[in-house]
Amino acid sequence: MKEVTIYTDGACSGNPGPGGWGVVLMYNSAKKELSGYEENTTNNRMELLAAIKGLSALKEPCNVSLYSDSAYLCNGVNEGWLYYWKNNNWRSKSKSDVKNVDLWEELLKLMNVHKITFIKVKGHADNEFNNRCDQLATSAYLNHKE
Repeated sequence: MKEVTIYTDGACSGNPGPGGWGVVLMYNSAKKELSGYEENTTNNRMELLAAIKGLSALKEPCNVSLYSDSAYLCNGVNEGWLYYWKNNNWRSKSKSDVKNVDLWEELLKLMNVHKITFIKVKGHADNEFNNRCDQLATSAYLNHKE
């Protein structure tokens, strides 16, 4: 399988409010950037959607190193929260409804296609590609015209 690196970020103004997501995909020397906008959303939805959009852009099963500054995304997978929630009929340990079930379910489908390692990076720091994803996500909602 191809070794692919994906950086993702989500941004939101207002939370909820207008939001955007950004992705940088890298394979060997090739690099591709993606971004998008949603009218009324949350930061967590944009973080999840960025990962989904990046993974969905892959045309075949890949070994993926996915970098994100989202603890919600990375811990959701790496700490096993996602599997607990799914097995508990999308209820949290506190018995409340899990948010963003539609996106978590989509992510699970993609996790069955690709071998993904989720890596948490510090946001708004010195990581070139995380910073670029933040620019893409922020620009997506700031420059959106109805």
